[in-house]
Amino acid sequence: MSDMRISREQTVRDLYAAYLDDRRDVAGAMLTEDFTFSSPRDDHIARAVYFERCWPKEPVFRGFHIEFLAIDGDEAVVRYRAEKLDGTSFRNIESLRFRDDKIASVEVYFGRNL
Repeated sequence: MSDMRISREQTVRDLYAAYLDDRRDVAGAMLTEDFTFSSPRDDHIARAVYFERCWPKEPVFRGFHIEFLAIDGDEAVVRYRAEKLDGTSFRNIESLRFRDDKIASVEVYFGRNL
């Protein structure tokens, strides 16, 4: 496995850890300045809007369990199961695109509640 692939895999894992720990500073350092986020609710929102809308004001999640993670060139695909503090959980898939060593975009595909 190439060093770049290992590094990108760790960046993806670190992004989810930063989200759980509410470490916007850590996550921000992983994102390009022109980062965009898309989901069924958001269409290429900018970095600042992403932090406003997508980072909870109060803790919501107990954990993210990465079930599948693949890196191919500048793209990573991850499937995870998210456990919420209220005991519910759901599964999503995300596509992350890298530019150099930073994440330039994330596209989320919502799964179902488990």
